[in-house]
Amino acid sequence: MSVGILDDLIGRALAEDVGSGDITTDAVVAEDAAAVADVVVKAAGVVCGLAELLQCVRALDPDAGMDVLVAEGGYVADPPRTVARMHGRARAILTAERTGLNLVQRMSGIATATRAYVDALRGTGAVILDTRKTAPGLRRLDKRAVACGGGSNHRRGLDDAVLIKDNHLIVAGGIGAAVAAARAAHPGMPVQVEVDGLDQLDEALTAGADAILLDNMTPTALRAAVSHTRGRARLEASGGITLDTIRAVAEAGVDAISVGALTHSVRALDVSLEVQPWQP
Repeated sequence: MSVGILDDLIGRALAEDVGSGDITTDAVVAEDAAAVADVVVKAAGVVCGLAELLQCVRALDPDAGMDVLVAEGGYVADPPRTVARMHGRARAILTAERTGLNLVQRMSGIATATRAYVDALRGTGAVILDTRKTAPGLRRLDKRAVACGGGSNHRRGLDDAVLIKDNHLIVAGGIGAAVAAARAAHPGMPVQVEVDGLDQLDEALTAGADAILLDNMTPTALRAAVSHTRGRARLEASGGITLDTIRAVAEAGVDAISVGALTHSVRALDVSLEVQPWQP
């Protein structure tokens, strides 16, 4: 994420929390007080979002610093564990604490969930993809967290890839017409089509789709789709896939599996900030 975009996101997030001012911190903490703050991960998981946490503090204290003790993408197996230590103006750290922790907890939760799915696929050759089912305004951070957990980013938005879904097909007049229209509008750009059965898969292959999204198919149906395709298009499985079912889906032979739950149902990782006075 570019610095400008991150600054804007963090500025809006801080404005939402701080409002006209942090009346508690400003009342009880001296303006010139300094502090050191340990970032403590209290549950097993993947660390992600430390840079965003520091950026939250630096929005209020440009001279704040951080010593990273566990690199982003690292796994904490023995909580509680201090993964970073920040230092700077006490008021800035205390005022930015909640906003920064919200980002770290969410991003670490996404990265942790992604790592579990990635681990479940080891040896199959399939890759984990994210989706556009992200928190509004946080997509770039959600997707960075997926990458931090070892997953792969799919579409950033509606403007960087052609994905013709079932509702498009209804309006466009079918797979052949939709693929032809997409090719005409965006020559040279790969075209992906969502299908829910072998008949539609055949139509998509005949139309020349580069990639095909196999929606809500059983492992048996997925194996049949892989056999029928014979490498003519990249195959992605999607729809209600869980940690309990993903191995069977991957073993059907698909190239990729997209999991919306990585970002739409994330469980935040337990992370806290432990603050102490500091003499620079």
